[in-house]
Amino acid sequence: MSVRAQVEPHIEVHKFYGGAVIGAAFLALVVQAFLPPHGREYLELPLLVTLYFGLSRRNPESGLLLGMAIGILQDGMSHVPIGLYGIAKTSVGYVASTIGARIDVEHPLSRFAFTFLFFHFHQAVLATTQWLLLAQKPLYFSPKLFIASLANSVVAVVLFPLLDHLRKPG
Repeated sequence: MSVRAQVEPHIEVHKFYGGAVIGAAFLALVVQAFLPPHGREYLELPLLVTLYFGLSRRNPESGLLLGMAIGILQDGMSHVPIGLYGIAKTSVGYVASTIGARIDVEHPLSRFAFTFLFFHFHQAVLATTQWLLLAQKPLYFSPKLFIASLANSVVAVVLFPLLDHLRKPG
């Protein structure tokens, strides 16, 4: 056994019941689509599902693919150019999975903090993509975005333990 294996703590990779990831992603997209316009401005359920499964599965490739699929489907359901959410969610899925492989994110405070940070990362990727690819002048930060990041972080602290029930025991 190497010294590195002795020093690093074991972080469990979670397995989920068949169809749990697809079902949760589908439900998040449907609920997001039926939220009133004011609610859609603040709540980002597809991002929360991407983040949860990225942090839990701890596999960058699956996080990237899940983020891409959720993002492209969200693009198709929203009134933004195809690819904006796809690029942002792909980035979030990949980075969340990479971080989840190194840091245990099971504590509610860490889930709050990671959701807050990833919400702003998601917004930065969206704004940069709009600026570089669409030649638009996006808003990187506003009080409304700050409130939305806090709201999503609070929802994540409640939602993530519910999604924990989709894990296979063991």
